[in-house]
Amino acid sequence: MKASELRNKTVEELNNELIELRRAQFSLRMQLATQQLNKVDQVGKVRRDIARVRSVLAEKAKAANASQA
Repeated sequence: MKASELRNKTVEELNNELIELRRAQFSLRMQLATQQLNKVDQVGKVRRDIARVRSVLAEKAKAANASQA
């Protein structure tokens, strides 16, 4: 998932994406703990996707505050 794709989404869509990614992260952590996870790199990819979504949300919040001031 690219940051440019995320910037085109609304805040509501980004929040939904964040919830979905958090659920995926939890699932991957449980699979890792029970040694059922084959692709260990997925944990890092999901973590970076969460960071991207949170960064775009912060950008949008900052832009909204700047336009109101």
